[in-house]
Amino acid sequence: MPPASAALRLAPARLSLATVLDERGMVKLEEAAESLHLSKAQLAETAGLAREVFQKASRRDSPKAQTRVREMLEIIALVQSWAGGPAQALAWYRAEPIPAFAGRTAEALVKSGQATAVRDYVDHLATGGYA
Repeated sequence: MPPASAALRLAPARLSLATVLDERGMVKLEEAAESLHLSKAQLAETAGLAREVFQKASRRDSPKAQTRVREMLEIIALVQSWAGGPAQALAWYRAEPIPAFAGRTAEALVKSGQATAVRDYVDHLATGGYA
């Protein structure tokens, strides 16, 4: 059995919204991308934004870009405890069809503006509801 310090290093890190938001509540994109082991371009695409959005401060800080990335991060943070960590939560977000939404993924739903429905669904599951 490895020493306790080694076990702590092996445990998956958790995505914490507090660490990826600045004092104004804006998503710090570099930290968000790093926490999910993505490039900023991959983070943008996963959130349903153009790869170039994060290249200019005016676009990066726009309400649409900030909202979309924040919604994605909130959902990933919600599911990471039962998914096994942020990497597994990201995999679920991208690829797992949700029967309650006609087999669409959380990613597809967020991209189409239905992040609230996904959060409600995840909250429903967390309180013991059925999928």
